[in-house]
Amino acid sequence: MIETDNLEEPIHKTSGRLFIVATPIGNLDDISIRALKILEDVFVIACEDTRQTIKILNKYNIKKRLLSYFHPKEQKRIPKIIGFLKQGKDVALVSDAGTPGIADPGFPLIREALAQGIKIIPIPGPSALTTALSAAGLPIHRFQFFGFPSPKKEASRKSLESLKDESATLIFYLPSRKLPTFLKIIQETLGERRVVIARELTKVHEEFIRGNTTELLKILEKKPLKGELTLLVSGRQKKSL
Repeated sequence: MIETDNLEEPIHKTSGRLFIVATPIGNLDDISIRALKILEDVFVIACEDTRQTIKILNKYNIKKRLLSYFHPKEQKRIPKIIGFLKQGKDVALVSDAGTPGIADPGFPLIREALAQGIKIIPIPGPSALTTALSAAGLPIHRFQFFGFPSPKKEASRKSLESLKDESATLIFYLPSRKLPTFLKIIQETLGERRVVIARELTKVHEEFIRGNTTELLKILEKKPLKGELTLLVSGRQKKSL
């Protein structure tokens, strides 16, 4: 792994391309052939955590320059990455897992690249959002994704109260330690809803836990969960005439 803070190259007339590369959310075999080719061909990989990205590169014997690009330092890194692109160098943006920009760093860089007239090329692949939704067993013709809810209980409560009449399936990312509290807020604001907990997706211990809020709270009393998870909540059901 080579950090790139001191790299300087001759300027080219044509701007490079920014590739938004989706990476595995657990099982490293889920990366696409196209994604591997892009990671091998670009000048530098901007990654959320170099320690996570290097696992993929080592598995597939890819040697590449890495540049850390994570939330607290996003704005500070953007000029350097834009500089590479302006010099005609291709850059790949990856997150620790899944698709960059979806509850992960990426949006500020993509916005600035577009403002600079740089071509953005998405390389599709894994996402915990779509992976969980596809197997949850809840309606998928309409859904809303909210990422991580506010860490403040009152803010989460107000947000959920605004969704009480929403018929779409609601999707959140959540640290497992906050799950019991969040389920209670769901129960208090939305009433009894069908809920699916999706955790360890694509990994050996992949698990879907389905039930209503009361049932899941009882399960969690006996079986506390670890790690981050995807939480899916059924929308409000229309009353039949």
